[in-house]
Amino acid sequence: MDAINDIIQLSDAERIDRLRLIRSDNIGPRTFRSLLDRFGDARAALERLPDLAKRGGAARAVRIANEADARAELAATRNFGIELLAPGEVGYPSRLATLDDAPPLLGVRGATETLVRPMIAIVGSRNASAAGLKFASQLARDLGDAGFVVISGLARGIDQAAHRASILSGTVAVLAGGHDRIYPPEHEELLAAILDAKGAAISEMPLRHEPRARDFPRRNRLISGAALGVVVIEAAHRSGSLITARMAGEQGREVFAVPGSPLDPRAAGTNDLIKQGATLVTGASDIINAVAPIMERPLALPLREDDGDTFDPDPQAHDREQLVSLLGPSPVSIDDLIRISGMAPSVVRTLLLELELAGRLERHGGGLVSLL
Repeated sequence: MDAINDIIQLSDAERIDRLRLIRSDNIGPRTFRSLLDRFGDARAALERLPDLAKRGGAARAVRIANEADARAELAATRNFGIELLAPGEVGYPSRLATLDDAPPLLGVRGATETLVRPMIAIVGSRNASAAGLKFASQLARDLGDAGFVVISGLARGIDQAAHRASILSGTVAVLAGGHDRIYPPEHEELLAAILDAKGAAISEMPLRHEPRARDFPRRNRLISGAALGVVVIEAAHRSGSLITARMAGEQGREVFAVPGSPLDPRAAGTNDLIKQGATLVTGASDIINAVAPIMERPLALPLREDDGDTFDPDPQAHDREQLVSLLGPSPVSIDDLIRISGMAPSVVRTLLLELELAGRLERHGGGLVSLL
């Protein structure tokens, strides 16, 4: 059951405010959500950004995206056939919307009806073997025949094979760059075929954004986050596909791995995943049987921060000094900061938000933070 009852529809004014907020300095998906939790809407958050950043110790005035630029970006994306959708809007993948770092605005191109169907991610080696490519193709076809959408990263190798085999049944390409900056460039033809066949492409990056190395792990969290589970086919040690598998586990998604020869270094990562508890896959039925119970459970959006403790409107200077002294370059959990400091969760949450807006804090997965 992939539907969430709370369907929303943003006005263009709200969409522009949200676009301005996410394009402003030091605002990532988690910070964006914290600001909306605290102030209720993006416009109110925009008004408070300068004060919050100053209180966090910003060395200079925080840059806030202006309205004219946001309007121009919204117009350009629509001219390109892209819709910028917020979590909860029709067409935004419902499982992706449950993540605490879900993109505040997701650039969607193609058939939105494909994005609301149950998805399985297939990822793996760019330098795949013939056997790996054949298995990826067969698995994608079988999953498509069973009613699943195949989602992957449009990369060479396993990703490409999975996309091509599921074009007719429905496939989603997740882009690391903007919709007009396809990587690798030779897959522009493949993406065109996906879109022509009622598939879809998604990205959280603006137009003209060239994908960089650090953008691919960000993309990978979208691949796993939108899916019921992730299948890894041929992944060497230190492979990007293993990052996707790790993120899937952190997001509560199923992790599947296809076994390979112990003599082939391309199978070393997948074989290790099986040792660590990933479900061994030799056919589509292994995946379908594992996700069937999950599909029967209703989805729920994550708890908002103000569902428990709220933010503190005016934390004290000594609290700020104490929290900064507890932080360092090594990531520490927010729960530990609350416990060790003895401060109310609302105070810690407010101080962390101020530090982040000042460009002094980095958030990591699993509720960890560190001082920059």
